[in-house]
Amino acid sequence: MRKRFFLLWFGIFIGAVLLIATVMTKIYSTHLANVPEISFSSAEKVDIEEQIAEEEWCLILVNKEHCIPNDYEVELVELSNGQCVDRRIYPALQEMFDTARSEGIYPVVASGYRTVEKQQSLMDEKIAAYLVEGYSLREAKEKAEIWVAAVGTSEHQLGISVDINADGVHSAGSEVYKWLDENSYQFGFIKRYPEDKTEITGIINEPWHYRYVGKAAAAEIYRSGVCLEEYLEELGQSNSIESDM
Repeated sequence: MRKRFFLLWFGIFIGAVLLIATVMTKIYSTHLANVPEISFSSAEKVDIEEQIAEEEWCLILVNKEHCIPNDYEVELVELSNGQCVDRRIYPALQEMFDTARSEGIYPVVASGYRTVEKQQSLMDEKIAAYLVEGYSLREAKEKAEIWVAAVGTSEHQLGISVDINADGVHSAGSEVYKWLDENSYQFGFIKRYPEDKTEITGIINEPWHYRYVGKAAAAEIYRSGVCLEEYLEELGQSNSIESDM
């Protein structure tokens, strides 16, 4: 009798457990059905697309080994002194200059975008100067390329690099270079040719030459103390535009 009683209550207990499990499963399934799918708003999608697009254009690598792509195009905006830059970097450049001036530093763009003809004329002038000094043509070209990039390998032809000097009235060159070195990354610019990276960049120290790479990349380059070549190598150059030349 006691055994039957035990089996009866055990059966009731198992049945109750199964009933509760069935009810809970239905409730959970209903809850999942009512959970909305995770999606990005239109504004968020635009932001993500802009970030991807920015990485594609402002991290392009141009140096002696990487020429400017044949299909590269630039839309220019003219500055107040007649120099031109890529329209996409103008807001960041203006913000950087406005901030510098508010702190008593007065920079000017000494050289912005250069045409093929302008870049070639600079190279020819440098070679001619070395020839006058008595160097052979080969030696003159080699020395000139340390100072001036060959046509197709100059960042000035991209429109996203600028040579920045002092206005000569309110600020000295050393003051401008110091300020840029310490603050340019906040606006997406980097010192492109640091003194300790000459062997990698192939260009001598140029404290006046600044290149736009976007705020995220600029902050990381500044923090880690690398040059653009090293930064892109760490990324596997997955974000740089490769040349087809």
